[in-house]
Amino acid sequence: MIAIFSDTHSSGGHELEGDALTAAREADAVVHAGDFTSETALEAFQDECDRLFAVHGNADSAAVRDRLPTARVVEENGIRIAVTHRRDGGETGLAMFGRSRGADVVVFGHSHRPTVVETEDVVLLNPGSHADPRGNRPGFATVEARRNGELEVEIREPNGTVLETVAISTA
Repeated sequence: MIAIFSDTHSSGGHELEGDALTAAREADAVVHAGDFTSETALEAFQDECDRLFAVHGNADSAAVRDRLPTARVVEENGIRIAVTHRRDGGETGLAMFGRSRGADVVVFGHSHRPTVVETEDVVLLNPGSHADPRGNRPGFATVEARRNGELEVEIREPNGTVLETVAISTA
């Protein structure tokens, strides 16, 4: 299982609790789409996760930006994930970003709104914000590869309430 987070916006720590904290601790890999805001938050995530793959966002401090790339590709459990905080051009720009990297899923943040969009050849996934939802429901996501070749994407609230589940064929 891959746990996915974004937009922590914290000066004090990871702000993880409940099922979000459990997912971060138990995941094969954790992906974060930026806006930790502080090095303290980034380091708190690193302390909780065995394997953290993160990018920086527009609200990250210079110290965080110096430590993290703007974009990256993560391959885990047969899933190829392109990660960015935001991309000009909306859904089209995100889909092009993912296609150019051969991704199954594009993980992005910035809007704080949990979202899953299936495009013709890539899934766009914004986990929302577990800590600073800004009028949206708080969220994080999980992605799991199933034996039948499908990906199961879930967006959940930190307390475990499932907001959306999508099964996606990768064949």
